[in-house]
Amino acid sequence: MEVIDERTRDSMIRELERSFKAVSPEAVRGLAREIASAKRVFIYGLGRERLMLQAFGMRLMHLGVQVHIVGDVTTPAIGAGDLWITSSGTGYLATVEALMNVVRPSGARVAFLTAFPDAELPRRADLILHIPAQTMREGAEDVRSVQPMGSLFEQTQLLLFDWVVLLLGEELKQSESDMAGRHTNLE
Repeated sequence: MEVIDERTRDSMIRELERSFKAVSPEAVRGLAREIASAKRVFIYGLGRERLMLQAFGMRLMHLGVQVHIVGDVTTPAIGAGDLWITSSGTGYLATVEALMNVVRPSGARVAFLTAFPDAELPRRADLILHIPAQTMREGAEDVRSVQPMGSLFEQTQLLLFDWVVLLLGEELKQSESDMAGRHTNLE
């Protein structure tokens, strides 16, 4: 049992490294630029992808970015100058399609994270971040994982978002102590 556990652990790390390193650095820098120039950032996703996006939203708030999680009752109307960041590993979710039909006419820009960049919805985005990893319907290149369902995709998202936070911290001249000053004190 111990050998199987160690092999599984090692496979998980290799998979994550391969997936993370395959994400385009230019696309990551592009997302950082989009966020830095946006008036406000709106984030939307479902399931575990939503959890990764919420963690990212929290870090953006720590950086001083005006950010909203779509679905929260305090989320204002989106409009020109704003950025909508969404994720669908599989390239399609009915709710993402419905919201895209609101976001695009509003004049907001769209960043889309997916394993299927050639799907219809991602192609409608201004910026696509392709994450080559297994999702609920496998990966764009049939990338298989020892992990269940979309775990590899979601783990790669978390690392990718932390990379963007590091780039933005530099771009926005925000130190870790600046960020810590925005951390909640309601715990």
